[in-house]
Amino acid sequence: MRSKLPFLLLLFAAACAPPEPQVYYKGNLHTHTLWSDGDEFPELVVKWYRDNGWDFLALSDHNTLQEGDRWVYISEARDLAYVEYIAWDATAVDQQIRKDSVFVRLATFDELVERFQSAGQFILVQSEEITDRFEDKPLHVNATGIHEHIAPQGGSSVTDVLQRNIDAVLEQREATGRPMVPHVNHPNFGWAVTPDDLVPLTGEHFFEVYNGHPAVHNEGDDTRPGTEAMWDYVNTERLAQGLPLLFGLAVDDAHGYHDMRTGVANPGRGWVMVRADSLTTGSVIGALEAGAFYGSSGVTISRIEFNGRRLEVDIEPEEDVFYTTYFRGTREGGEPGQLLATVEGPEASYRMTGDDLFVRATVVSTKLKPNPYREGEFEMAWVQPVTRD
Repeated sequence: MRSKLPFLLLLFAAACAPPEPQVYYKGNLHTHTLWSDGDEFPELVVKWYRDNGWDFLALSDHNTLQEGDRWVYISEARDLAYVEYIAWDATAVDQQIRKDSVFVRLATFDELVERFQSAGQFILVQSEEITDRFEDKPLHVNATGIHEHIAPQGGSSVTDVLQRNIDAVLEQREATGRPMVPHVNHPNFGWAVTPDDLVPLTGEHFFEVYNGHPAVHNEGDDTRPGTEAMWDYVNTERLAQGLPLLFGLAVDDAHGYHDMRTGVANPGRGWVMVRADSLTTGSVIGALEAGAFYGSSGVTISRIEFNGRRLEVDIEPEEDVFYTTYFRGTREGGEPGQLLATVEGPEASYRMTGDDLFVRATVVSTKLKPNPYREGEFEMAWVQPVTRD
């Protein structure tokens, strides 16, 4: 009789083998250039992200796409950008002198793709920040992967304005067959969006839980919730209404590329790490919609696993940095966003109980963030909420 020992040893070795490494692509979904209110030429914006290790970048200027002829006047405020632009590549500068004033043509999205995009290495994603309002409340929705410009849709309430703009993105997706997604930007900017405004939205799967702009109030204040508390409340209510969970994005919302300091909306403060099959717009958007990503302001996660009951998070540790993972969620009949477990160290897990409606994880490190959007900010990461099988 043939021995089963080699087969059993093979099974044992497979069980003990370390898990396959997960491949994540680093990207920013909220970026501005001189096409709207950024202070830098689009080539140098793209170059900054590519040279600093980003794999994909969405250019999301306000109410415009980077297409057609756009000439900008080189005012005194833009002189530094102009000088650096010429120093980078004088042959790239398309300029005119009009009545003793200098005007420069901005590079289009297609030109940026031709110059910077490299298959499997770095891609650009055409996007737009649809910039709307209701009364005095600024309401912004990003359209990631957009093909044609979408004008602000307006509406009769905060929720109605958001919904109309979300619908416009989804209608374009349906009409073109191209992968694209909307997401709600910085809800506490101008204290514009309350948790109850977000609850009934349909066709929406994302909002910004972290935004690196200094005016967005991620932490809330004494009377208004921060974005994490908002996240848990909204998802509790959405599950009760049979709506899908909202996922939380981290972005930098960069506008300022010359004055690098707290108080300026600089690049590199927040990003998403997306577990996509390949570095293409379609694959990245598909992974985002599947919740196969985490948001970060500095913490790197090497593995996230959920088997229907247990959520496991492995952190890639830095020397002399310590990590605490907070598992939060809502239990049946309980308050939204209860602290379910706290785990110290680079490996953390939580097993859902029978009355857990959902759980998510926030990782907080002891490392102060360089060039933070607010003083005293520690590097963090946000793992997406999951429901039990």
